[in-house]
Amino acid sequence: MSETGGEAASEFRHQPVLLERIVELFAPVPPGWVVDATVGGGGHASALLAAHPHLKVLGLDQDSDALAAAAARLEPFGDRVRLHLTRFDALEHIVEQLDTTPVSGVLFDLGVSSPQLDRAARGFSYRHDAPLDMRMDQRQVRSAADVVNGTDEQELAGLIRAFGDERFARRIAKAIVAARPVETTTELADIIRDAIPAPARRTGGHPAKRTFQAIRIAVNAELDVLAPAIDAGIAALQPGGRCAVLSYHSGEDRIVKARLRHAATGGWTGPANLPPPIGVHPTVRLLKAGSWTPPEAELAANPRASSARLRAAEKLEAPSAPPTDSTEEDDPR
Repeated sequence: MSETGGEAASEFRHQPVLLERIVELFAPVPPGWVVDATVGGGGHASALLAAHPHLKVLGLDQDSDALAAAAARLEPFGDRVRLHLTRFDALEHIVEQLDTTPVSGVLFDLGVSSPQLDRAARGFSYRHDAPLDMRMDQRQVRSAADVVNGTDEQELAGLIRAFGDERFARRIAKAIVAARPVETTTELADIIRDAIPAPARRTGGHPAKRTFQAIRIAVNAELDVLAPAIDAGIAALQPGGRCAVLSYHSGEDRIVKARLRHAATGGWTGPANLPPPIGVHPTVRLLKAGSWTPPEAELAANPRASSARLRAAEKLEAPSAPPTDSTEEDDPR
């Protein structure tokens, strides 16, 4: 295990979502490495290693605090674990570098974790007063303060609408621009609250929730890197290997659904009643037509899991090459 750091691992406590389902999904995969592309505090990884002795875990995370927690939690599994401080869009490079291709599984657990939300200094939460930050990777220069104070009103409204599904995006963006400079999370939360009509503030949870989500996604370019990372994960799988993705936002889930469907159809977008063209082959089979959601008992214990959607697919054998006839026919002339 390598490249860890940050605050004490004991401060990073994350409750993994849909844990039993994920452990079940990876039970049939071939022996080998599972890439936990967002290892976080190591909750999913620990359960996979404990339940499946035939698996090892290559854990990636851009948050040094999370990686330190994962290192401590996964230490009992010894050389069955490798950790790397990086964002999941480096998946293809890291897998090749560590000579683990093809892998037996890939797991993405997207979004922000509870420890990141609950640690005030990280600036992710509207519930704690802190400087605007929201960087997953503390080495990154651009922060939430840059997005909030440096984005023009039209672009700011667009990202709040696209990444937050916020219907009052224009009103919120206008209010933010009028109040600049905005320096703290509570200051921003108050501006957002006041920009939303009073009747709308009384439903749907905290009025700043969707805008904070949108700014976090923009700061970390989360949706920009997701599609190619899923494609790279599928490409790295051996036949029988599985890719599973947990998403918490409709924009994330649309991307996940589209990339898994593309792999399951070979990219064929023609009518379902017509065969695909020669040379177009699916690379995976979907393990469920839709998505899994947390059961009621899990939601009661962890309300933050309410928006979770899990999709998964299994890598297929590559199609056999058509036989070639190397014999030459006699010239009849």
